[in-house]
Amino acid sequence: MEDQKIRKDIISRLRTIKGHISGIEKMVDEGKECSDILVQITAIKSSIEKVGLLIIEDHAKACILKENLTSDDAQNIIRNIVKFMK
Repeated sequence: MEDQKIRKDIISRLRTIKGHISGIEKMVDEGKECSDILVQITAIKSSIEKVGLLIIEDHAKACILKENLTSDDAQNIIRNIVKFMK
């Protein structure tokens, strides 16, 4: 990752996700309602997708802006996007 701002944003988001996961563990331990737990899980899924997109975007920009973008580089970008989207 080239940009320190993006890296800090990703780390911050991952720490937030970690906190949400701990919160879900506590909710399960306390026997909270299924619907409340599922709301939190949905929020985590959304957060993880955002982190993945930020990483893919940063990687794609770094590769595309390279002076000597090779066919292999382009294929690697496409493979990463497809893998993430599955």
